[in-house]
Formats: sequence, C-alpha cells, structure tokens
Amino acid sequence: MYSVESKGGAIVCMLVSLFFLGTWPALLTLLERRGRFPQHTYLDYTLTNLLAAVIIAFTFGEIGTSSTGKPNFLPQLSQDNWPSVLFAMAGGVVLSIGNLTTQYAWAFVGLSVTEVVSSSITVVIGTTLNYYLDDKINKAEILFPGVGCFLIAVCLGSAVHASNSADNKAKLDGYSNDSKDGIRTNNITNSKHAYTKRVGVNDEKGVASIEKAKFGTALFLIDLEKRRAIKIFGKSAVIGLALTFFAGVCFSLFSPAFNLATNDQWHTLKDGVPHLSVYTAFFYFSVSCFVVALILNLIFLYRPVLNAPKSSLKAYLNDWNGRGWALLAGLLCGFGNGLQFMGGQAAGYAAADAVQALPLVSTFWGIILFGEYRRSSRKTYTLLVGMLFMFVAAVGILMASSGHRK
Repeated sequence: MYSVESKGGAIVCMLVSLFFLGTWPALLTLLERRGRFPQHTYLDYTLTNLLAAVIIAFTFGEIGTSSTGKPNFLPQLSQDNWPSVLFAMAGGVVLSIGNLTTQYAWAFVGLSVTEVVSSSITVVIGTTLNYYLDDKINKAEILFPGVGCFLIAVCLGSAVHASNSADNKAKLDGYSNDSKDGIRTNNITNSKHAYTKRVGVNDEKGVASIEKAKFGTALFLIDLEKRRAIKIFGKSAVIGLALTFFAGVCFSLFSPAFNLATNDQWHTLKDGVPHLSVYTAFFYFSVSCFVVALILNLIFLYRPVLNAPKSSLKAYLNDWNGRGWALLAGLLCGFGNGLQFMGGQAAGYAAADAVQALPLVSTFWGIILFGEYRRSSRKTYTLLVGMLFMFVAAVGILMASSGHRK
C-alpha cells in the first residue's frame, strides 16, 4: 500500500485535488445550461465517481506487500472493521446529498457564489472539527486565521450574488423598456465570445440569419433561460442561497466522518484490528455516495424537483448528448476527493480543507465558459476581487498550517 509520507507530497496532492474539485462543477453547470436534464447528468457523473475510487483502491491500495499493521485494500475487506466502515459510508452519504443539492443551487445563484458559500461553510465547521479530531497536529495560530479568511469570503460571496442579481435585473428591465418603446438594442453583435440566437429566415435564400447575444447582456440572459434545463426566472434567489447553505453543512461533515473512519479517534475498533487505510475507507465512502445518488436520481427522473423536467429511465439511457462531459466530471471529482484524503492523512485533514478554495478554479471557469459577471457594475467587480483575494490568502494559510501525522 502506497502512503504519502512527506509534507511536500501532501501539498502536491492538495493542489492537484484543488484543480480537479474546482473543475468538475463547471462541467455539470455547462451541461445544465445546454439543456441536459440534471438527473441524466448526475447519474452519469456518479458512475465514474465510483470508478475512480475502484481504480485508486486497486492501484495505490495494492502497491507493495501487505502486512498485519498496514494491510492492503483487498485483505481489509474481510476484516472486522465495521464501525470504521460505517463512518466512511456516512461521509459518502452526506457528500452525495451535498453534491446533488449544489447541482440545483448552481442554476439559481450561479457557479461562483454556490462554490464560495458552500466551501466556506465547509471550512468553518469541518476544519474546526478536524483540528480537534487530529489531536491539534496543525498549527492553530496559522490554521484559524485561514478559517477566518473563508468566513469573510462567505460574506463577500453573498454580497457578490446580491449585487450581480441587481445588475441582471437592471439589464432585463432596461431591455423590456426598450422593447416597449420599439428601440433596437445594441446588445446584438457578431462577437466570437457570444452565444448564437436564431432571429429569422431569409425567404429568398431559405437560410436562417444568425445574430449573437454577447455574454452579460439581457439577450444573453433571456436566451440562457430558454435553453437551460432548470428555469429560474421569477424564482426567489432565497431558494438558491438556502440550497447552498444546506449543501455547505453537508460538505462540512464528510471530511470529519472520513477522518474518524481512518484514524478511529473514538476507539470503536476491537483490539488488534488495524485502522482502515485511506483507500479502503474511500472505497466504502464512494459506494455509499453512489447508492444514495442512484436512488435519489431515479426518483427525480419521474418526480423532478425545482422545475427540473420530467424524464424516464429509457430517456436517460438514450441521452448521449454531453454524456462524455458528465463522465469526465465524475472522474475528476473522484480523483480529487481521493487526493484530498491522501494529503489529509499525511498532513492533517484540517490542512487538507485548503482544497475547499476550489471557488478560485470554479470562478475562473464561470467567467470563461459561462460569462458570469460580464458587464456587471463596478460594485460587483470590487466585491468579486475581494472575495477571490480572501481565497488566495486562505489556501496559502491553511497549507502553511500542515502538520505531520505520527
């Protein structure tokens, strides 16, 4: 069994995990905005998320010779370690519910704000729990100022959303007034950084003319609402923020549960039974995550929530549009979680919560892929820069607090 031993190796695991965990939400958001049913996307995602755990278990978990004190993955499956297994599976349950909740929250409040608020709640609660579970191996004088940076980011993230929502309302109100007055807006352009919209047919040539709505304009917002799977116009932003806070609470519990599974701080295992390895715990963690996601999304196919479209198992099996992106998202999330746990086992799970600075990556993709915050007000940009600065500070501070597990 391969183990990360050095602080430097743990930090590398955290950085790669940060990129993976910040990228997969962008892929799922991309598919929702293209109109793919969220139930279809999440079912695909959860398959490869489990596959990643199996790959990690049969590679890193089987490297080297198994011993009594440090058994490899396969020998641990038959050992009497069910108390630890249940902790790992509980962590998978809350992560699965949290991930499913964020998929709907992204539609209401956007990718950036969802990731900022949920990740910050995760750090504030989860890092504190992990610090005490790990017997304070992380440097408190460094760790908790980093937690404070995340807490400030929660406030800034909420302010960014409120300001950006006001900007979008002003754009839509202005477009509505212009339309009533018969004024043609200047928001239509042939910019290459834009979404296309069919506006008419040339009867003589039989070809459709194409105009393009630039990112951040009222026409872009209207076109997006028409194409996306979850309709949000006329819905309160409070729904999105409530979903986001609920997801944050779920996320804050999965890492401490995994910590208990691998280190048995509550002494639930019988004498002589070795602790679960990261790879065995991650396997059980991912199995429970898969089962919960499978059950809930099969229910949501026929009884959708939050204005999602109704579907069926047959429709899901025949829907290949965007399936590759959903499968890739599952792999990225699975390997990202695995690397986070590998780094946490070596340097302390509280320090490993630095990967919750994933909004740094998600916000980048949100701006590049989805045009979030384009043509917003100066106030929104100022708040956004402040929010990102707090994340940069937080990730550096949390990684600097890394300890070494004996």
